[in-house]
Amino acid sequence: MLFHNPRKSRQAAVGAGLGFVVRTLPRYSFAGVLIILAGEAALFAGADWIAQWFTPIMWTGYILFVDGVIFSRKGTSLLSTYPREFAILAVVSIASWEIFEGYNVLLKNWRYVNLPDNIFVRFAGYAWSFATISPGIFLTYELLDGFLPGRSPERSPRLGNGLFSTLVFFGLVCVTVPLLRPSPYMTPIVWIGWAFFLDPINQRLGEKSFLSELFTGKARSTLIMFLAGFICGILWEFWNYWAVTKWEYSVPYLGHIKLFEMPVLGFLGFLPFAVESYAIYVFIRRLIPVKRQVRYLG
Repeated sequence: MLFHNPRKSRQAAVGAGLGFVVRTLPRYSFAGVLIILAGEAALFAGADWIAQWFTPIMWTGYILFVDGVIFSRKGTSLLSTYPREFAILAVVSIASWEIFEGYNVLLKNWRYVNLPDNIFVRFAGYAWSFATISPGIFLTYELLDGFLPGRSPERSPRLGNGLFSTLVFFGLVCVTVPLLRPSPYMTPIVWIGWAFFLDPINQRLGEKSFLSELFTGKARSTLIMFLAGFICGILWEFWNYWAVTKWEYSVPYLGHIKLFEMPVLGFLGFLPFAVESYAIYVFIRRLIPVKRQVRYLG
């Protein structure tokens, strides 16, 4: 070849890589795609039971698909290689979301509508939905991390004592004040507080810390986690919009300007929420007396 076009070469490489991913996808990944497509088709065909369980059904399909893509690229994945850790993550996801449900009792930022009358069915729906939250975010992060350029540090750098104390104290204030002085205007600090409080502590315990990396100039991991949170936020609100059993918001900050059911400013909350979801998971996981199969994302 006399003339070399680097752009075409890169495009060919990307195309070959995507072709390999598709050819090596595990069956459960295709099942995830079918769940999403069939769920969407059934919803618009008027299937009431799909509309009632629409959000957790969609997220189940999404998790199966994304985990399969990760497996096809890496040869390992959370669901296929470490199913016990996936199960623990799902349980911790339920527990961690209950923290925010507790705040919502005081702040009244959202409410659920058209819930099943049977209390056992209702709580089964809660558990299924909440169990998909952290896995959805973390798998999206891992997927993006594999496709985006650059490399994150293998070990999160240590924060200086002064900055560490400042971040932890600020986080503690953020998670405490809404409990002492409940108000819908306290909403933003709830969605950043647990990240500032727990994430630096996790670093001192030898775990991955997104804020430690961000505040020491190594921002790649944090930016990818922000993007993962934003992508998941869009999907949450998109699928929630079409569901019958759903949540609706009541917030004081431009609450009348919405994308789907979410006030537009609320989408910014998904960025720190992704970081604090990981911080809460890591902190709780250390307290569970079951040996870790893998230090996930760390």
